[in-house]
Amino acid sequence: MAQPLSPPPSSPSPVPPHAVGSPEDGAPRFGWLPAPGSWKFHLLLSAVAIFVLGPLGGIAASYMNFSLGFFVGGQVLAGILGSAVTYGYGPEGKHGANYMQTMAASVASMCAMSVLIQAMVWLGMPQPPAWHLMLFVGCVGMFGVGVGMLYTPLLVDRLQLDYPSGYAVANILRALTDKKLLKASIAKLGGGTGLGAAVAALTERVVAVGASGLSASTIGAGMVVGSRITVPAVVGGLVGHAFTPYLRSIGWLGADEPFRKIGFLIGLAMICGAAVVDLSLLAVQAVDRVRNRAKVAADEVPAWKQVSLPKLFGWVGFWAVAVVVVATRLLEQPLGFILFGLGLSLLFVLINGIAYGITDQNPISSAFVISVLLMSLLGLKNPLVGVMAASILLISTSVGCDMQQDRSTGWRLGTDRTIQFRYQVIGIVMGAVLCVGLARVFMSAYPVLAINQLDNPGAEVGQWSSAMTYKFVGAIRSLGTLSEHTVRALLFGLALGFVIEVARKRLKRHARYQAWLKGSRAGYAVGWTMDSVVLSSPYASSFGGFVNLPAALWFGAGGILSSLWNTLTAKAAPHAAGSPGEGEALPEDMSTTSLVGGGLIAGESLYFLFVGLAGLLALLW
Repeated sequence: MAQPLSPPPSSPSPVPPHAVGSPEDGAPRFGWLPAPGSWKFHLLLSAVAIFVLGPLGGIAASYMNFSLGFFVGGQVLAGILGSAVTYGYGPEGKHGANYMQTMAASVASMCAMSVLIQAMVWLGMPQPPAWHLMLFVGCVGMFGVGVGMLYTPLLVDRLQLDYPSGYAVANILRALTDKKLLKASIAKLGGGTGLGAAVAALTERVVAVGASGLSASTIGAGMVVGSRITVPAVVGGLVGHAFTPYLRSIGWLGADEPFRKIGFLIGLAMICGAAVVDLSLLAVQAVDRVRNRAKVAADEVPAWKQVSLPKLFGWVGFWAVAVVVVATRLLEQPLGFILFGLGLSLLFVLINGIAYGITDQNPISSAFVISVLLMSLLGLKNPLVGVMAASILLISTSVGCDMQQDRSTGWRLGTDRTIQFRYQVIGIVMGAVLCVGLARVFMSAYPVLAINQLDNPGAEVGQWSSAMTYKFVGAIRSLGTLSEHTVRALLFGLALGFVIEVARKRLKRHARYQAWLKGSRAGYAVGWTMDSVVLSSPYASSFGGFVNLPAALWFGAGGILSSLWNTLTAKAAPHAAGSPGEGEALPEDMSTTSLVGGGLIAGESLYFLFVGLAGLLALLW
């Protein structure tokens, strides 16, 4: 049986309420609130999410991508504000708040993709009618959420990946809607949030702190996942740093280029190699189940988890066809490369989902670059075709991995997946409209955004650095010029990930070795060393290739600090209220390190969201 890639902090078995959204006594605290589960209830949640929380996060995401080159998802802000709306429903209001943050985060994720339109302008491409682009982006988004949902049983239920930001949102929603949990966790969660915001402010305002690569969310994510995940990332970064001079000497890197320039290719290929092993094992198990006619009874699967697979496959197929029709008929793109983009999306929503679930980093820009390189290998030289085909992958991995993170939150809360899926779909519709609309508004209001900074490196662009667009345009311009060392790096990473994962699986199946690991302190130490250093997970160690070394070190520091704290304290779970023995115990996954780590992620997210909104308002004023 396949083992989880990362053992979760707990193995929650959330029990959903009899009526989703209802408080413990079955009625809202305030008489004016609509009955939980009614159409008025869902209308209230949808209206707040689609007209307030979604646009708020979407505008901030677009602004941040245009100005800084990265964006922070709207889950945390939407979760906190959503909890305020559903507080009147008591502890089970967490489900309503989860629906709202799901919808709002989808809007924000789609709006962040407005940089694709900026990339088209930089490349001098003719702009299709706005409604053509909205339809294309919307169809791709619908396809992406369907693919993300397909992989949810594997990544969330079976492998039980942590998804640190989703973990943080789950804790926030539980704490803010339950007085008992709030009383027990507010100091840790609030303290972590305040510290995260303070650290984010320091990195922005103090040059020396910013140069150190310090990030509150990176440390917080490390605290959530622990040292067995973060130490491999450090090892990967250190190995890359040590081999940088050699890579420069053989021409894989330029004289001043960092390991990251080639490391992200090796890292993505390592994930692919390891995924081949895991998916092969799962395929064998699936064949055995079919052969033995072993089926899980419907009543053994909790109602909130049940999803109709035939309908889901139909959804993915329908929107794949819709993408093809819109791309080929309205946008006049060649069928072959559109199909290639859809096929790559099926692969990278899984690969990026694994990376996201372990490290809280979704390497969408790396996936975009990989897709361009592969299309170049197939002989594509047309930049417009490259942008449109690669954008399918970019949008799909963005919304698909967000889908998995939101399902991870729902897994911890016991939120109905089918209803959550519907909320996400509505968010995609609004996000597709705002994505194109905001791109046009920003670029009309600030013509400097249309300046191609690759061709005009000395142009005065102010705060509009557009780093993500810069990367995309640079990748598109490489079409037809795929280098030999790039192919070798991909093949090396693929082989390395495959071999390491096979070795790890063999060790996990060695009964005597596993018994020794669990039976003594020496065994535990050897097991940790093998798992974290010698044969570390390719999924985790690849993170050292995605980021600069300081970021990997801070990530490692968070995990080591968390593991040390949990090992040294090893106390009983705190109680929700009053003295020991009084009230209910906190859920196991609401530990001190998870609450503080989640607070650090929340604090940095909130800081950058508010900074983004404040910067935009200042410009408009």
